[in-house]
Amino acid sequence: MASGRRGGDNERRMADTEQSGAERAAALRVIARLHEADHEAYLAGGCVRDLLLGRTPSDYDVATSATPETVLALFPRCFAVGAHFGVVLVADESGETTTEVATFRNDGAYSDGRHPDAVRYTLSAEEDVRRRDFTINGLLLDPLRGGGLLEEGSANPTKLRTAVLDYVGGLDDLDAGVVRAIGNPATRFEEDHLRMLRAVRFAARFDFVLDAATKTAIQNLAPRIAVVSRERVRDELTKMLVEGHARRAFELLDETHLLAEVLPEIARMKGVEQPPQYHPEGDVWQHVLLLLEQLPAGASKTLAWAALLHDVGKPATFHRAPDRIRFDGHAEIGATIAAAVCERFRFSNDETDQVVALVANHMRFMDVQRMKESTLKRFFRLEKFEEHLALHRMDCLAASGHLDNWDYAKARWQTLPVDAVCPKPLVSGHELIAAGYRPGPRFRTMLETAEDAQLEGTVTTGDEALRLIHARFGPPRQES
Repeated sequence: MASGRRGGDNERRMADTEQSGAERAAALRVIARLHEADHEAYLAGGCVRDLLLGRTPSDYDVATSATPETVLALFPRCFAVGAHFGVVLVADESGETTTEVATFRNDGAYSDGRHPDAVRYTLSAEEDVRRRDFTINGLLLDPLRGGGLLEEGSANPTKLRTAVLDYVGGLDDLDAGVVRAIGNPATRFEEDHLRMLRAVRFAARFDFVLDAATKTAIQNLAPRIAVVSRERVRDELTKMLVEGHARRAFELLDETHLLAEVLPEIARMKGVEQPPQYHPEGDVWQHVLLLLEQLPAGASKTLAWAALLHDVGKPATFHRAPDRIRFDGHAEIGATIAAAVCERFRFSNDETDQVVALVANHMRFMDVQRMKESTLKRFFRLEKFEEHLALHRMDCLAASGHLDNWDYAKARWQTLPVDAVCPKPLVSGHELIAAGYRPGPRFRTMLETAEDAQLEGTVTTGDEALRLIHARFGPPRQES
């Protein structure tokens, strides 16, 4: 159908760049004001890392020696959203852009594996950095020292290095492509267990390697991820899936022993053989990895999760038939398992419905060229059918490579007018009653029969539809 196309990638990128520029300008104004009041203030965390890698930061955070109370007094528009942990949001004059400002601190113990039991403010930037997660996220940048960041549109990574404060070897790890925990890795992961997943995500996103000690600590502590809220785990996994490096992320999840902890349904795919004539790539795990490799950055959440889960029913349905390995009913079983996974991770109802539909219908493309016209048009009515097409294409390319069914379905879907796929019904229940039929269970079958004929093009008017119903179900006078 000629509707619902995704487009405007260039426009979105330009909008993202403009938004990032506005956020950077707002953060620099905050830093300048803090400096005027004789406080240290730096860009901190992921924005510094991304600037040094030549990437556009998603946001700009500020770390300062000023206490939350001081920050609240210095800026007229602020929100003490995390003042207990030293975090204040400062809004610009328009109110459209906010900057997170965090006071230098030294955290106490983390009894819950997420939040510090107590926070102690400090005047030491180095002390603040050493309680952070990874060396590449522990860099501070002082835009007032130079580096060209104050110049309009200037963010040259080489020039910026002159303005960086590095207390933990983050610059060397950026150069070497290493994700390394700051200090003792086990201590960092005991403080916040989610950091184990974040380590994997950063390594995949930047095509970095995990430092050996950091990786060993994750392997040893992997079961602790069970205490992290499912929503936080879900969000990290979703980012891994949609950032453009899903295959590498899930390979690392497996290597770090996290996969079996967070998604045992996926771990069970390993070693499950497939019929080589249809799946020369190997077992189900290898097939899914090849499919994940195709997920582009910015893929929708539902398509990404369906790509991961589309064959989740295969381990439970594996059997060796006389002719070949079979997975009878794996799409239906997989849909049930996918629904349970979505429920466990607290997806919204709409998200769950779409993921389950993608899993449940992914095998229907095998019959698409043999479908009746009415069946094909109903198939095209599936919500976000473009995602069904995208999943099928990836599924084929991760296996046989044959795209005949995809080519056919895509061509028909694109050329069929919307009113041919979803036409106004020629007859309704009210008209059946007016014709003399009594309401009852057969009404649904009667209406579907009329619709099938309409979609096939064998009836084109309401009178023709009623005559068809009379012929198939008998005239009203034969109703008992």
